Amino acid sequence: MKIIVLNGSPKGDISVTMQYIKYIQKKFPKHELKIINIAQQINKLEKDLNFFGEVIDEINLSDGVIWAFPLYYHLVASQYKRFIELIFERKVTNSFKGKYACALATSIHFQDHTAINYINAICDDLDMNFVDYLSLHMDDLEKESSRKLILAFYENYFNAINNKITTTKNYSKLSHNPIAYKSEANFNKIDTSNKKLTLITDSLENSNLSNMINTFSSFFIDDIEIINLQEIDIKGGCLGCIKCGYNYECVYTGKDEFIAFYNNKIRNSDIIIFCGNIKDRYLSSLWKRFFDRSFFNTHTPSITGKQIGFIISGPLTQIPNLKQIFESYIQWQRANLVDFVTDEYSSINEIDNQLYALASKAINLSLANFIKPSTFLGVGGTKIFRDDIYGKLRFPFLADYKAYKKLGIFDFSHNSLKYKIMSTIFLIMTKFPKIKNEIYSNQIKPGMIQNLKKIAEDPNI
Repeated sequence: MKIIVLNGSPKGDISVTMQYIKYIQKKFPKHELKIINIAQQINKLEKDLNFFGEVIDEINLSDGVIWAFPLYYHLVASQYKRFIELIFERKVTNSFKGKYACALATSIHFQDHTAINYINAICDDLDMNFVDYLSLHMDDLEKESSRKLILAFYENYFNAINNKITTTKNYSKLSHNPIAYKSEANFNKIDTSNKKLTLITDSLENSNLSNMINTFSSFFIDDIEIINLQEIDIKGGCLGCIKCGYNYECVYTGKDEFIAFYNNKIRNSDIIIFCGNIKDRYLSSLWKRFFDRSFFNTHTPSITGKQIGFIISGPLTQIPNLKQIFESYIQWQRANLVDFVTDEYSSINEIDNQLYALASKAINLSLANFIKPSTFLGVGGTKIFRDDIYGKLRFPFLADYKAYKKLGIFDFSHNSLKYKIMSTIFLIMTKFPKIKNEIYSNQIKPGMIQNLKKIAEDPNI
């Protein structure tokens, strides 16, 4: 059978992801796996309609499609995202309908599930038969157990195609019929109290988004800076070259405006409001390029302590995966999520009230220097980076290693002398049955709250 591999790595054939595909090619020689370097050739795909048509022809003639990609900032690379947009914009969705698909993702398992969810949902939107996904660590191919798993996975995938196995639809079609929003707001003006507030958008063409941005900005006594990403010279997406790993110097340094824009506008803002339209199941590929290109900071938080809000036109409440992407991003960055406002409400008054609440909360939380404690999204993500930057990724990410030491991110609990001594004492005590029974029957519950109880009841604290 003929399988088309849509390569989502900007590095083309020399990507980690493609080594897994080449291994599959070697082990299943009776099947033709044709690799098309989508992300690497996105400029040609955009400009050359004949070339784009040739890719679609290959998909038409295929028995299945493998979406193979590395993780780039919780999702696929912006170049790959742009290709997905082109599928819908150029109305070639029928070429994917009914094709058997699977996803192969490579990463260090930071938010890999949100990228997989996205591709699964895109496959469902295209009416493909999504068989399954395989999320692999970058070096899993070196392990015999992982190689066996890979072979079993693709045996199952090819079997699903041969036997036309029924697949599950995991995502419903999106529906969005917003009201035409034009503000009727008449609220008291808000003093920014010298807080630097910046709105960033990728478009002012959508009337609802543009009107929400203008309404939000009108709530403040001072003028609010609105930056349109379309007006920033951003030459291209992240190339995955890791040149930034040594000292945060990007391969694009001096070649476009992005790094200066990020350092001068993003870093110097106290409050940032991201504004955009939902395209497929994310924001636009231009927004994705923004996040990908911010990787010149590598894995080091760069918006710590800032208040972050979102103004979005589109069915955000129908895409919990997208909300989780932003929640994870903000928590890992050690910033604070103020809120989301969309045009999904049924009345203009509701949208006005939500926008005003967002404006008020953003200022108040910034004045209070309030940062919510992280949930699993932030804690788990930070620990993944912490462990790998301390270990196998210390090189090439030397800049991260230095920053993590300075920020105290290398907070390994097993290095605590206090807990080592306590654990040793209690382990010895539990060797004696009577003491063990006393501890587990009568002492654990009061012991868990002992220190907290003192603080809760102390009138001086």
